[in-house]
Amino acid sequence: MSAALPIEYVREHREELVELALDLIEVDTSNPPGDTREIVAEIEQFLDPLPVEIERFAIDPAKPNLLVRVSGEADRTLLYNGHLDTVPFDADAWTHDPLGERVDDRVYGRGATDMKGAVASMLLAIRAFAATDAEPPVDLLFALVSDEEVGGDAGLPALLEAGRLDADACVIGEPTCEAGRHSVTVADRGSIWLTLDAVGEGAHGSRPALGVNAIDRLYGAVETLRERFGTRELDIDADVEPIVEESVEYYGPSMGEDVARDLFRYPSINLGVLAGGDAINSVPQSARAEIDVRLTAGVRTPDVLSEIRSCVADCEGITIADVSWSVGTAEPADSPLVEAVASTAADVTGDRVYRRSATGGGDAKSLRNAGVPTVEFALGTDTVHAPDEYVSVDALVDNAAVYARLPAAWASQTER
Repeated sequence: MSAALPIEYVREHREELVELALDLIEVDTSNPPGDTREIVAEIEQFLDPLPVEIERFAIDPAKPNLLVRVSGEADRTLLYNGHLDTVPFDADAWTHDPLGERVDDRVYGRGATDMKGAVASMLLAIRAFAATDAEPPVDLLFALVSDEEVGGDAGLPALLEAGRLDADACVIGEPTCEAGRHSVTVADRGSIWLTLDAVGEGAHGSRPALGVNAIDRLYGAVETLRERFGTRELDIDADVEPIVEESVEYYGPSMGEDVARDLFRYPSINLGVLAGGDAINSVPQSARAEIDVRLTAGVRTPDVLSEIRSCVADCEGITIADVSWSVGTAEPADSPLVEAVASTAADVTGDRVYRRSATGGGDAKSLRNAGVPTVEFALGTDTVHAPDEYVSVDALVDNAAVYARLPAAWASQTER
């Protein structure tokens, strides 16, 4: 199969891609409530004339997922994943229509860059293969899912639980660009979410020495965690080192090189919630804190958590009320999937494509943990979740070109 034919089709149907993106944006899929029935029906109508296999899968009738299969030459499957829900929007904060508006070379609207624009690019790539009679070198599976923005279980988790995502590699169309720099996201960070409870002794606010302030105790415990762990350099695996270095290069211009380096070389510890006390004139008897700890991929989260438990045990009046954790995941920077996506994107854009880690985690982690090598890639803008979110028409077209060219590139890499 010549990859040139689908790519030529994409370039020639630029305006149809814009209209498709606007059609998807026009359907309000704000989550909550995250109802995706209308947009799934619209996508089904778009795909109906094409020689593809289409299946709805839903555990929540209001949040269906759509699976689209395109047969290829080889018995290997490349998965494309995109979510159909968006975060809510306040129309009064927008100067453009949050349900879609084109202005010159920009498409505005909630989901334009996160990530209905990328979904539209995937759909045009599907039609490009059909319209040019170009059989992909591998089977293609497109999973267009619901419930991503709130981390719900009706989308990707439901498909994984049901064993419906049998694939050899995956690319997620999340926007992976910032301030004009392009990247493919090849790793995520591990996390520890802690809830700490503190107990003290009540007293009148005019005689604080007669009590024990639970909030003071709790804040002291948080500072102890920061001192013991926040200043300790992480032991990063050698195969993750190249990813860390490119991540520092990628994030450095926007957050400062030193900040970017510390973000990946040390644990980040964020006190997200601190609550306690009943009145200004009372010494609080109890308090609660919720703390978010992030660790670079390759760091053993259980080992760090064990040390944190020991540290908390040394803090008088402090107990761990709840904890959840995950281990960071990564694809080797030179893996066939990473090479295919990065080289294809670089050829299409003519620019450098960084191979970097995300600062958090998401569906890529779930797929990697399910044994599916996964990266994230989409050109877009850093207006994700913001008023006047937009994507450029060039980014839409280049995304479709990358997605259309990727099967051949990945097949070539895996045959080496």
